[in-house]
Amino acid sequence: MKNSAFLLLLLSLACQPGPETVIAPWVPYDESEELAQNANHESVKMRFKLIQSKNLDKNANWKNIAGQIRNFTEEDYQTLKPLIFGQDIPTLQRHIRSGALTYEKLTQWYLYRIVKFENDRHKMLNAIISINPNAVNEARLRDKNKSASDHPIYGMPVLLKDNINFAGLPTTAGAVAFKDNFTANAFITGRIIARGGIILGKTNLSEWANYLCLGCPNGYSAMGGQTLNAYGRRIIDTGGSSSGSGVAMAANYAAVAVGTETSGSILSPSSKSSLVGLKPTVGLLSRGGIVPISGTLDTPGPMTRNVIDNAILLDAMAGEDPADAATRDSPKDKTYWQDLANGTLEGLRFGVNKQMLQDSIYRLTVDKIVKLGGIAVEFEPEKVDFTGFGNLLSADMKVDLPAYIKNYASEAITFNSVADIVAFNRQDSALRIPYGQARFAGILHVNLSKEEAEALKQRLHSEGVRFFATPMAKYQLDAVLSVNNRNAGYAAAAFYPCLTVPMGYRANGEPAGLTFIGRPFTEDKLLKMAYAFEQGNKIRVPPKGYE
Repeated sequence: MKNSAFLLLLLSLACQPGPETVIAPWVPYDESEELAQNANHESVKMRFKLIQSKNLDKNANWKNIAGQIRNFTEEDYQTLKPLIFGQDIPTLQRHIRSGALTYEKLTQWYLYRIVKFENDRHKMLNAIISINPNAVNEARLRDKNKSASDHPIYGMPVLLKDNINFAGLPTTAGAVAFKDNFTANAFITGRIIARGGIILGKTNLSEWANYLCLGCPNGYSAMGGQTLNAYGRRIIDTGGSSSGSGVAMAANYAAVAVGTETSGSILSPSSKSSLVGLKPTVGLLSRGGIVPISGTLDTPGPMTRNVIDNAILLDAMAGEDPADAATRDSPKDKTYWQDLANGTLEGLRFGVNKQMLQDSIYRLTVDKIVKLGGIAVEFEPEKVDFTGFGNLLSADMKVDLPAYIKNYASEAITFNSVADIVAFNRQDSALRIPYGQARFAGILHVNLSKEEAEALKQRLHSEGVRFFATPMAKYQLDAVLSVNNRNAGYAAAAFYPCLTVPMGYRANGEPAGLTFIGRPFTEDKLLKMAYAFEQGNKIRVPPKGYE
């Protein structure tokens, strides 16, 4: 079976019409050598204490997959690969309309691919926490009921970051404390499903959306283990906290994925995995049914391999949620994918941060934008006072996490406060918090009155807006250009949307992202800019070994 005989064993049974795919069981391995190799990594954050999860049974996931790909073989996988691998949603939909592909086969292909790599100790990325056992059945229904008027997300397999509720699978936020958190759908999950999208499963993340420990690796959670970057396993950081969504997209485990961001948690892993990642304006997408850090700053967003898929997924998730007041002012009449081809950089004015011009890839990318007709305007960034940003996140989480438990969590979750979870973690620190919980426990020491919290929010918001609005007004800018998740905190506080796209690779193969930052609710404009840039610069390449 080519290169994966030890992963997927094909057994021809006399009573079966064809070969049956049997998944070899996952056997935990001795990872001490790998950990020793990383012990002196130049980045402290890459000095892992463990890689494999001690709390997740991979074989439970393989059991959920096994029945769904029983008659899907390696030959099927290789035959369909040219139709699926690296293709955008419009291309996948064309293949389905032509009869060359079905939603059932598309879903099976992704499930097969997940096992093919995640069941191989030399290839696994720990990107997946759980699998929807009904995904293929749902795909068969999509095949039976498809119509010409379907939204383009119809029939597309979607992965959710595991802090987003989906009925039928637990929403763990990566934490042992939430391992039995079976819930109803989050609002955005319901929107995706209503438009025909198929939830394939849940992705790993930095536990509690990177609000657990200090100095610990990005992409680690007690439930999912250590997420690894497909562009350099144990070499290149995954970014956080939507690490699993980023890695899964890089490895082609689904058509699209959803991440969440408070400050950099979509932009960082998207940049590190050579993806298109959008952090929308707070309030464009509902936060209802998503495990929070900050009700002030949190937002979900799409993570994809190209701009048009990003726009399609954004469009599928958008809508006013009566339970999330922030969505009341979101645009009601915008579509995000239909007019992308009209996007252009011609005559648009882009703010170029002088401090970032030391980055050679950024500098060359600015030149590419100019060649496509854009106007580059260099500026010195404003000095702003961002003291207290961490206190804002802690003060919000102290209130917002218990509110999530009360309004959205399973009845099996009996914690009433952050303090309850801190105490639970301490009962078995080796299993639950091997890197400690200094950031999470630190929430308990932040005591702001409502007036103090509101004053802090207002100051940070004003400073964030000033950081961007001053050069944008002075130089009449259409967008500001940044690198990866730099300036993410300022954009978060300002409620400014950010869209990162691949712009190249460092000498060690690490991907780098160009980030467009615009005014609130200008996602349509940012997507058009990014689409024009993407069409003029075919930069992204899949990670070696995951072609």
